[in-house]
Amino acid sequence: MTTHTALIVDDEPDIRDLLEITLTRMGIKALTAPDITSARKLLGENNFHLCLTDMNLPDGNGIELVHWIQRYTPSTPVAVITAYGNMDTAIESLKAGAFDFVSKPVELPRLRELVTSALKLSQTKPDYETPGDEPGLLLGNSQQIKKLRNQTRKLARSQAPVFISGESGSGKELVARMIHLQGPRREGPFIAVNCGAIPSELMESEFFGHKKGSFTGAVENKDGLFRSANSGTLFLDEVADLPLAMQVKLLRAIQEKAVRPVGDTKEVPVDIRLLSATHKNLPELVQEGGFRQDLFYRINVIELGVPPLRERPDDIALLSSHILERIAGEYDCDPATLKPGAIKHLQDYDFPGNVRELENILERAFTLCDADEIDVGDLHLGSGAHSPTSASGIITQGQGAEGDTTAVPEGEIDLEGYLESIERQAIEKALEATRWNKTAAAKRLGISFRALRYRLKKLGME
Repeated sequence: MTTHTALIVDDEPDIRDLLEITLTRMGIKALTAPDITSARKLLGENNFHLCLTDMNLPDGNGIELVHWIQRYTPSTPVAVITAYGNMDTAIESLKAGAFDFVSKPVELPRLRELVTSALKLSQTKPDYETPGDEPGLLLGNSQQIKKLRNQTRKLARSQAPVFISGESGSGKELVARMIHLQGPRREGPFIAVNCGAIPSELMESEFFGHKKGSFTGAVENKDGLFRSANSGTLFLDEVADLPLAMQVKLLRAIQEKAVRPVGDTKEVPVDIRLLSATHKNLPELVQEGGFRQDLFYRINVIELGVPPLRERPDDIALLSSHILERIAGEYDCDPATLKPGAIKHLQDYDFPGNVRELENILERAFTLCDADEIDVGDLHLGSGAHSPTSASGIITQGQGAEGDTTAVPEGEIDLEGYLESIERQAIEKALEATRWNKTAAAKRLGISFRALRYRLKKLGME
């Protein structure tokens, strides 16, 4: 069994003794140093799996040691011990490259959690390129995407909150997921939440949970998103959409590392890595008063920008190939390829919807083209929103499958569900009329056989 070794750097003998005893009880060999000079000497002579350093030392401060470790022994996770309540110092240490921080007086359960996470980083690096990780949308050979991949690997080693900025559809959630999968919390849950999709009156319950009977409709206890993400990662997408009242409560939860469920009198400790994202200009919202500055500083310890697709056109061919293979696999169809002219056409396109738009374009082209090769004409770039066909691509506006008028229901409707029901009816009628001959039904509907197979699978009609 491999013995882990840790370095403790603190000028107070009592603190050094307490930390050494705690680590020894965890089966970790601990060496101690009273200052930066002796710490550097020990770091040069030993391979440490973890370094714990106080902030205030006789010959400098802990952040100087963090910088030194980042330069000379970057594989050693380093955590900083800060004064109680001094979040500014903690954030400064995280920006310098510290893995995490712990406040004085040191709480032993919190210290043990930190040490356990740090030791996971020293274990053999797993293969992150597994199919379940969906690494395809981070594929590419452009300098921008190579830089992004390197940044996600580096940030995965830290526990610092990361703010992911980028346009809609650029892959911010995928970047967050890759940070999670490459870090010490990869065995824990990854909980992604769209902050703009939660009604404001339910937001506190969704985030922090509630006790049974705390309000009308609370028929059982609920953990909430923070506790569901315990020991893992919580990703807050579209964080700019949080109302100001919720921003205050979120800030407290981040600072205290604890949440109070609705209807409860006690706070419950949580251990999460917080990642957040938005396509909006958050600094501008702070200036306008729409987003709290103190919360912005807490979630934006490190900012990671995701490049738009139009800035990396050379990656489009590789991305498209991956997406088309995935679509073919999902719907059990023969794969399609892009003709050189179609690739050039995509590379010249602006992609306001980024990678998500590329996926939609290729999915539509895949289902509607008759051949195994997708040409320029099959892409319909920019025409989807103005096409006279419905989202299904089968039924013209106002016409059913047999030419009868389709009445639009009164009041508010679920457009996607409404169009899907019309599409289902049209396919059923075409199949019945052709005695369930799919080839004939596809011809009757004016689509390719592959497009019909795709739709049958998508609608669960196989």
